[in-house]
Amino acid sequence: MYADANLPAGVVRHMREQLHWDVLFVMDYPDLRRARDAEHYKLARQLRRTLVTLDRDYLDDRHFPPADGSGVLVMAASDEAGLVSLLTRLDQELFSSAPLPLDGRKLHAHPARLLGRADWQPDHG
Repeated sequence: MYADANLPAGVVRHMREQLHWDVLFVMDYPDLRRARDAEHYKLARQLRRTLVTLDRDYLDDRHFPPADGSGVLVMAASDEAGLVSLLTRLDQELFSSAPLPLDGRKLHAHPARLLGRADWQPDHG
C-alpha cells in the first residue's frame, strides 16, 4: 500500500499493526511530503502499490487513468474510527483475495456503500 499524506497517522498505524499490511506512508519520507498528486500516482505504480487516500481528485480518470496505476482506494468517513472500520471490512472482503486486487481500477469506499453489502464490486475506470 502507498498511503498519501492526508491519511491520519492512526489509520496508517492500524493498517500496519492490525491488518499487517506493508504500507509506505508518505509522511515517513520528507522528500515525498510535498510531492504533487501525479508524482504519488506514478511512484505508487512504479512500486506496484495500491494508493490509499482521502483525496477525491484521484477519482478523475482524465488526470489519473486507471490503466496507468496499481489501483486507487479513495476513502470517505466522518472520523478516524470510520476509516478504520472501512479498512477492516475491505481487508476481509477484498485485499485477502489477491496482492493487488485493484490493479488498474479504482474504488471509492464509504460506509453507506459498504454497510450490509456482500455483493459490492470496485469501480471500473
